[in-house]
Amino acid sequence: MTREEIQKEILEIMETKFEIEDPGLEDDLREEHNFDSIDAIDLIASIEAMLDTSLTDDDKKAALDIRTLNDIVDYVHRLAEARA
Repeated sequence: MTREEIQKEILEIMETKFEIEDPGLEDDLREEHNFDSIDAIDLIASIEAMLDTSLTDDDKKAALDIRTLNDIVDYVHRLAEARA
C-alpha cells in the first residue's frame, strides 16, 4: 500500500467509525477530537483489518506515541512495509 492509499483509508475510518469529518493531518486527536483509549483500541482493530494481520504487542506499544493522523499514517505505512 502506498502512503496515499493508507491516508485515504485512515481518513475514511476516522469519518465512519469515529465521526471525525475533515480532520487536519496535524490535529492532536486527543485534544481536538476527544480521541481516547477506547477509540485507540478500536483504531488498532481497524488497522489490523486493513493490513489483514494481527499486530504484535511491540507493534501496539509503538502506537502509544501517536497523536496526529500523520502519525497514524506513518505508523501504518511502516507496518505495511515490514509485512511486504
